[in-house]
Amino acid sequence: MLTLKAAGLLEVETGEIIRPGIIHIDGDRIAGVGGEPRGEVIDLGGQILMPGLMDMEVNLLMGGRGEKPVYSTVQDDPPLRMLRAVGNSRRTLRAGFTTVRNLGLFVKTGGYLLDVALGKAIDAGWVDGPRIVPAGHAITPTGGHLDPTMFAAFAPGVLDLTIEEGIANGVDEVRKAVRYQIKHGAQLIKVCVSGGVMSMTGSAGAQHYSDEELRAIVDEAHRRGLKVASHTHGAEAVRHAVAAGIDCIEHGFLIDDDAIDQMVANGTWLVPTTRLADAMDTSHAPPELQAKAAEMFPKARTSVLAAYKAGVKIAVGTDAPAIPHGKNADEIVALVDRGLPPLAVIQAATINAAELIGVDDRGRLVEGLLADIIAVPGDPTEDITVTQDVRFVMKGGKVYVNK
Repeated sequence: MLTLKAAGLLEVETGEIIRPGIIHIDGDRIAGVGGEPRGEVIDLGGQILMPGLMDMEVNLLMGGRGEKPVYSTVQDDPPLRMLRAVGNSRRTLRAGFTTVRNLGLFVKTGGYLLDVALGKAIDAGWVDGPRIVPAGHAITPTGGHLDPTMFAAFAPGVLDLTIEEGIANGVDEVRKAVRYQIKHGAQLIKVCVSGGVMSMTGSAGAQHYSDEELRAIVDEAHRRGLKVASHTHGAEAVRHAVAAGIDCIEHGFLIDDDAIDQMVANGTWLVPTTRLADAMDTSHAPPELQAKAAEMFPKARTSVLAAYKAGVKIAVGTDAPAIPHGKNADEIVALVDRGLPPLAVIQAATINAAELIGVDDRGRLVEGLLADIIAVPGDPTEDITVTQDVRFVMKGGKVYVNK
């Protein structure tokens, strides 16, 4: 038996700080909350205990130290990319994020689902990292957003990807692409419904897949019990994604009131990644990409608050490495800066995220749940920036950080 003792613990459903904060750990689970310390005691002094945070959009196989954004696409072979991911996973966990969704590889791997393999290695204890809900390869049409040849306008024949690697056109191909991801361990499906800011795909709001193709993707995933997350910016593309039955909109920078109303009516989630509007450096990007960013980023700063006020279900996601790995809490702070209440944002990174991925074993500090616990130097409902200064991290009863 192990006891964590702190000044208080956050009850994320109500925002109450329970003082003192006493949590008993047995193996990988919370054995009880409150009472007297027993067994080995870890005294965290004046800190506040919280559930481990969750990031619903990361790309652990990309970014990190020494990243060359364009050339890594063609220079990193799968073994090197996995080694890159090991460092990114460790930084993410040490920042207090104990669960993530890895949303879609868009690199040449020979069909291997590297995020599935990474999750298995973390679960086996070979490397340190968060629990991973992997999407395998993002599903996108030829020349669509996340077709990697679009990021640098490569010549024909350079870095051609296969259906197994997510490049799929037409109903038959998208069904095969989804089935391949599921066969090899994907736990959700990522699809590109519209263009993006940093790819040569034309308008970021333009719809890339037809309605028929979107319905086929959703049908394949839902029949197997998997949810579908979609990279989608434009309001019209969001409406078509929602109508097709997609479960979660990633980004949604250009959503309007009508798209928001449809999301509320259908229970569609939003992972807004709003910190990108402040953090992404586009100064060295081609002029057409700078123009897209100048149009979209101001809207990204306001659309998330409109969605929240209307009742859209929101979960935290960063799109790291667009935010550097290990700086995931910057998104939490950004959401509060946009006008969302601190407690609502904390819930978006805990209980909401758990609901989005369909689990009930984490996200709260309750007996019987996984011992995924962090500690911060103050009340996050009063000062959300304390989430950027995580001083204690436990995942599954094992301590990874104790500053």
